[in-house]
Amino acid sequence: MSAIVFDCDGVLADTERDGHLPAFNATFEHFGLPLRWSQERYGELLAIGGGKERLATVFDDVDDLPTDPDERRELVAQWHREKTARYTRMVADGVLPARPGIARIVEEAHAAGWTLAVASTSAEASVRAVLEHAVGPTRARDVAVFAGDVVPAKKPAPDIYLLALHELGLDPDDVVVVEDSSNGLRAALAAGGLTTVVTVSSYTADEDFTGAALVVDSLGDPPAVPTSVLVDPHGVGPLDHVDLTTLTRLLTARKEHL
Repeated sequence: MSAIVFDCDGVLADTERDGHLPAFNATFEHFGLPLRWSQERYGELLAIGGGKERLATVFDDVDDLPTDPDERRELVAQWHREKTARYTRMVADGVLPARPGIARIVEEAHAAGWTLAVASTSAEASVRAVLEHAVGPTRARDVAVFAGDVVPAKKPAPDIYLLALHELGLDPDDVVVVEDSSNGLRAALAAGGLTTVVTVSSYTADEDFTGAALVVDSLGDPPAVPTSVLVDPHGVGPLDHVDLTTLTRLLTARKEHL
């Protein structure tokens, strides 16, 4: 059974700069915190997997906050709930359009009987909101979602991908992961060397994608938005879009090299 497992942020939509960052900053303002993350600072924080984990850095940057670990955990939980609510409203309002090719390839895969899933370190409510906006609420019901705190360690740890493989009964040889970051790629590779297509996003274009099966600027929606191939170790290009034929060729290449 062939499967596609998508990351959410940066893959389904380019959410980080135009969604999560303003939602974090609006949350800081709401709680009266004297802190605003710049685009550059947020780019650095993306090396930390998970919104709660990024919020924990606030205690290093803002004075006069509690030092008790339990109080800090409760504050982070409050901040994260507020941030998630603001972010999901932004998604519902259509502020964050789906990235090129997402709706197309999801429809192709569903029609062909492929298993579809999303594996993300973001909060489940946020992930489901982005997914429904990207592919529509009807098709979103056909996509399994693994997100948030369902695993003990977040990307670049492989836990979220290992959970998806286990719960869906997938053979690693039949799975293509679509990621946008080095952390995500490392997580997929650590989960049995999963075949990974990287679609670079706003914050990730300069990251190290060694080990990716294919690196592109997007999955493509030609003729308006064709794909540009950036790294093609298996020679599946030239391409003007990534489709199931492309993914099948990458899975075949994986099996030939085992």
